[in-house]
Amino acid sequence: MTNQKRVCIILGTRPEAIKLAPVIQVFQKSSGFELQVILTGQHREMVEQVMQLFNIKSDYNLEIMQVQQSLNDITCRSLQGLEALFKVEKPDLVIVQGDTTTAFAAALAAFYQKIPVGHVEAGLRTDDIFNPYPEEANRRLISQITQLHFAPTPWAVENLHRSGVLGEIHMTGNTVIDALLSVAATQVVCNVPGLDWESYRVLLATVHRRENWGEPLQAIAQSFLQILDKFPDTALLLPLHRNPTVRVPLQELLGNHPRIFLTEPLDYGELVGAIGRSHLLLTDSGGLQEEAPSLGKPVLVLRDTTERPEAVAAGTAKLVGTKSEDIFAATAELLSDPDAYEAMANAINPFGDGHAAERILQIVQNYLGISSETSTYTNLM
Repeated sequence: MTNQKRVCIILGTRPEAIKLAPVIQVFQKSSGFELQVILTGQHREMVEQVMQLFNIKSDYNLEIMQVQQSLNDITCRSLQGLEALFKVEKPDLVIVQGDTTTAFAAALAAFYQKIPVGHVEAGLRTDDIFNPYPEEANRRLISQITQLHFAPTPWAVENLHRSGVLGEIHMTGNTVIDALLSVAATQVVCNVPGLDWESYRVLLATVHRRENWGEPLQAIAQSFLQILDKFPDTALLLPLHRNPTVRVPLQELLGNHPRIFLTEPLDYGELVGAIGRSHLLLTDSGGLQEEAPSLGKPVLVLRDTTERPEAVAAGTAKLVGTKSEDIFAATAELLSDPDAYEAMANAINPFGDGHAAERILQIVQNYLGISSETSTYTNLM
């Protein structure tokens, strides 16, 4: 079609792939767009797993990943690779997601060539520029050069207004709920050798953030040991991040415990299966704060700040920090008090209804002047 608009969707990490997969799928089904999916290669195997799960293929891969790459490395190689692609492909819109270095570099590369930017999951804030690092700075910088802000919640919308950003602000819900519900509907399972899901209350844990490296990671690991010692009917499933700065200390501290199951990163289908069968989550992941409540699982956030205060306000998540005594106390309460557990498990997830991607498609259609059929998925604002 000669009147198609060209949209480039850029991603580099597994969380981006998960949250952009529903967006890619709806744009692929629309006759008004020529879609190109571009990988920076910031992550490799973990992104490929998600692409396969959602049956998505990339058009380009910059393959920037190197051993022990720095933020400067990721930014510079992404900028250079995307500059060359954008000059050839001349997209009408570039879509990025979240707050990764890939997202920041892609938005900046588009801005340098005066290409409009659409930002999925816009408006998250902790108001602490170094926590999380570098994500808080990345998302704030992206917001300053974005034309279409796709905010997941009223809180995110308010943050954008408070920041004085330019561009259109739309509340769409979070696309991670779209992805989660579509995968959960396939009845995915997570089988871990030696782990009997029926015999234990399984605690699903993930730890990876830079601000938790070093002493905080040690304290988190000690709290896990204390919890398992106090509650012999529990087991811990901890998929290890590939970064040796994270995985080596956890292997050394936790690797010999008979009820701790350290695994390689779960693919997204396995992760959804694990969430569904777990009792509660202990995590510093942003995405899991959004996903787990949709499956009725309480989330204890192993961070001192969160850019998702909606979850805390709704009662689906609790911010517990990284001190071992605080993590132990919060977990012990949920394991000992059925009423406290049920209050969190039954709280309503504030992150959307599973139709965020359709809303994003309609907003882009309107912005680029493409006619679309009337849809029931109206703007949430």
